[in-house]
Amino acid sequence: MAAQRVAIIGAGVSGLCALKCCLDEGLVPTCFERSKDIGGLWRFEEYPEEGRASIYRSVIINTSKEMMCFSDFPIPEDFPNYMHNSKIMEYFRMYAQRFDLLRHIRFRTSVCRVAKRPDFPTTGQWEVVTESEGKQEAAVFDAVLVCTGHHTDAHLPLSTFP
Repeated sequence: MAAQRVAIIGAGVSGLCALKCCLDEGLVPTCFERSKDIGGLWRFEEYPEEGRASIYRSVIINTSKEMMCFSDFPIPEDFPNYMHNSKIMEYFRMYAQRFDLLRHIRFRTSVCRVAKRPDFPTTGQWEVVTESEGKQEAAVFDAVLVCTGHHTDAHLPLSTFP
């Protein structure tokens, strides 16, 4: 039987973990990241692209490094206990490098559509349509993991305040 193919949408912290777990289980993951880099919300951008949230320049994590690290990859001893976002990104890059994750990520690739295939009841397969450099491509996957987070659009309840 062929290895199961998994589509992972997003290369932030959840996407990186999902990617590594898939590899650990012998699955064949492909991660689609619409931006140019890993990190998701944790990657500070002075001017984030449309539809992408960004932390602010001075953010320092409010959880100790021992509590926020990946269980299989401790944060280096010399990193501060409460890290600035630049150190968090450095840690994510170390994690991605250590487990050779980057080669499984297709950067600047947007997921346009995810749909059950007509034979889904028997195969459980999904069709994933992506777009990169103005070209759309469809591929079939055995599973889809959505790792996009919930901090994409601002929720401004301005209409409820005078």
